[in-house]
Amino acid sequence: MGSPLHGMHTHGMTHPGATSRIWNPAPATPRCRTSGPSRSCRRKDRRHRHHNEEESAMGAPKNTDYSTEHVKMEVPPPTPEEQAELDAMYKRMDEIHLKPLWNQIGGLMPNHPEPRAVAHKWDWAELLKMAQRSGELVPVGRGGERRAIGLANPGLDGNTYISPTLWAAIQYLAPGENAPEHRHSQNAFRFVIEGEGVWTVVNGDPVPMRRGDFLLTPGWNYHGHHNIATEPMAWLDGLDIPFAYQMDTGFFEYGTEKLTDESTPELSRSERLWAHPGLRPVAFPGKTSSSTIGRYAWEHTDAALNDQLALEEEGHPGTVAPGHAAIRYTNPTTGGDVMTTIRAEFHRLRPGAATTPIHEVGNRCFQVFEGSATINVGEKTFEAKHGDIVNVPSWQKWNIEAGAEGVDLFCFSDAPIFEALNLARTFTPEGI
Repeated sequence: MGSPLHGMHTHGMTHPGATSRIWNPAPATPRCRTSGPSRSCRRKDRRHRHHNEEESAMGAPKNTDYSTEHVKMEVPPPTPEEQAELDAMYKRMDEIHLKPLWNQIGGLMPNHPEPRAVAHKWDWAELLKMAQRSGELVPVGRGGERRAIGLANPGLDGNTYISPTLWAAIQYLAPGENAPEHRHSQNAFRFVIEGEGVWTVVNGDPVPMRRGDFLLTPGWNYHGHHNIATEPMAWLDGLDIPFAYQMDTGFFEYGTEKLTDESTPELSRSERLWAHPGLRPVAFPGKTSSSTIGRYAWEHTDAALNDQLALEEEGHPGTVAPGHAAIRYTNPTTGGDVMTTIRAEFHRLRPGAATTPIHEVGNRCFQVFEGSATINVGEKTFEAKHGDIVNVPSWQKWNIEAGAEGVDLFCFSDAPIFEALNLARTFTPEGI
């Protein structure tokens, strides 16, 4: 009987039962292996780090050929008799739901991430136009629940996902409308790009939504919205729906048809209790998995960014890089991310400032709040202005170049997932 291993792609493995005719590895370009890089490879890999800054044995060294091909064995084609036996074996495997690794290892275990998601820009003016049209045609209420339009990444087979782990949408609420309460296990946030007049009610706590505010709805919190203004309002929604869907962790429950509290306070109760800088209520000493602050007000974000840049001008440390101020929204009970699956940040770049190009494991998205920027992702370049949204797929090299008036950007990512699983990784290309 002929060997059943014709056409197998390997990492240069040996097999005790294989014949020399079949297991004759082709010469391979020397490279740093994951199973134990040489000292010289490690020296060349100083910039390729885990998130905890430890050396990574799997790090791609500088000047690495990012080929996705695994080392292939040089084997002659099977004889007709061998091919018939192989075909019969593969047919039987299909019947009993088995798949041979040797025919798919390159796709399952590439040399570096090969995201199906693609970099894309969604134009805010077009998003708002579609939201306004849906407001004319589609009611809010039970069934549809929310007038939200998801951003569907062109590389994800028509799914309404901006990345394999994150969901983003524009939500639109007309004057006088109420979105009834419900809750779900998926974590959610809202970022207000413009307007005011909507209150979101989270577990009975009315929270105002104003321009530049970042608001949280952690998983399994009842929430609804109502618009008391004379103008419609639209905002960015972000959730971990794709991650929850893939992991089969989703739960959903309807709440009350009428909002539990339709008052419109200047500050939410969560802000009055938790949003004082560096001051924690002694009555609540424990840690929570998600932030206890329902609203991160724009005035605090703006002031923090201004102070970072002012300190830089005075010759003191404070910015991420020259001309680049940034803050991360945090959970006051832990000092960590606001939610276990989503990280949120805000970045301000002076006119002409640019970020360092970088590869990262994980997915992130930017929305331009003010100003304009050139956002480079992989081989694509996007000119982004107010409200535009650009996604960065995993391991795609990216950087941002501020426009003539500078740029403010809201950013969210799935970094907490990969850091918790020790899968986070970054790489700065050589010469930068």
